[in-house]
Amino acid sequence: MLLRGTVVADAHTVIRDGAVVVEDDRIAAVGDAASLEENHPDHEITDHDVLAPGLVGGHIHSVQSLGRGIADDTALLDWLFDYILPMEANLDADGMEAAAKLGYLECIESGTTTCIDHLSVAHADRAFEAAGEIGIRGRLGKVLMDQESPDGLLEETDAGLDESEQLIQEYHGAFDDRIRYAVTPRFAVSCSEDCLRGARELADKYDGVTIHTHASENQDEIETVERETGYRNIHWLDEVGLTGEDVVLAHCVHTDETEREVLAETGTHVTYCPSSNMKLASGIAPVPDYLDRGINVALGNDGPPCNNTLDPFTEMRQASLLQKVDALDPTSTPAETVFEMATVNGADAAGFERVGKLEEGWKADIIGLSTDLTRATPLHDVLSHLVFAAHGDDVEFTMVDGNVLYEDGEFAHVDAAAIRREARSVDLDIDALAAEAP
Repeated sequence: MLLRGTVVADAHTVIRDGAVVVEDDRIAAVGDAASLEENHPDHEITDHDVLAPGLVGGHIHSVQSLGRGIADDTALLDWLFDYILPMEANLDADGMEAAAKLGYLECIESGTTTCIDHLSVAHADRAFEAAGEIGIRGRLGKVLMDQESPDGLLEETDAGLDESEQLIQEYHGAFDDRIRYAVTPRFAVSCSEDCLRGARELADKYDGVTIHTHASENQDEIETVERETGYRNIHWLDEVGLTGEDVVLAHCVHTDETEREVLAETGTHVTYCPSSNMKLASGIAPVPDYLDRGINVALGNDGPPCNNTLDPFTEMRQASLLQKVDALDPTSTPAETVFEMATVNGADAAGFERVGKLEEGWKADIIGLSTDLTRATPLHDVLSHLVFAAHGDDVEFTMVDGNVLYEDGEFAHVDAAAIRREARSVDLDIDALAAEAP
């Protein structure tokens, strides 16, 4: 296949009248369209206004997709313990699968081709199967919670770790290696020391398995961890082994100088979730400082109940604007930096090689967008448009691993309408959740 259009190969390379040649699951060539057409005359040609690398959701909760809008205007720990965790606990296996499928559909149709997905305690296998069916590339993990957790999610430490190991054996490297495993403690508040240390031991046991958790999102969380352990959050995670080049920490909004030194020295990845941090009033992550220290920063939406969208383009815009107003500096976190966070930085955090650029030999994860829009007229700077003006519903074409998953509003291999019907039919008993909340 030969895809023609304005090619945004990476944050620094734009090819007008360009093309990308795809063969099997790889990009065979990128360059001038006329030359590539001449050199690859037998390839099917499709035209797009803009071609870009598939974006990477560096921290999402696909299985929270059914809870969009159920707990707006609520503080983080109340939001989590009074609404979101009870919602997860109420989902049976079919409900969990419906939620995951709905989340992955939203990712694919809005340009996210790779995600780091924080699932739930129960029925994680159904989410893995959903990811395989939809066709997304992902780093997924069953959640571990062995203390301070509601009924239906609290489990014995060893039982949670044992089930995680079974899932690793079944799904790490599954679906042509599009799906890989991350051992996934919820966060330090809901995990004992044995659980956190066990997560490190389990990840070390299997090649390529990583760790993904939340950290330092909210001041109440930090105070709770310090009161229980005597450590600030990042230092506690470092103490139990949950820092390093195989660890992704979502948020890291509130860190001090010593914690930032630990993140930099250990090569720990951070995922910035600006919309979630704004909606839950958590604060503003010190992203420029992280980047200046050489810390890899990815970009994530978090979950639909605290965003309320998985649109990666909205997240890019918010990521830049929030940092500019925080620093009172219009040069802070420019489009190029944000685009890298949403592509190659995210792929690095997710642990996928040769993902996040349109470059010869890299994975054929490609999106095509329309610019036949008032919002895109005139189009002076295509990268600026992608970061500051584009929306997820501008995406008309999504390819993962060389497979066309979505084109012109239609999914190629799944019945999206049926998935949406199934999601609407799941009974979350929202009235009961609201009635039980303080």
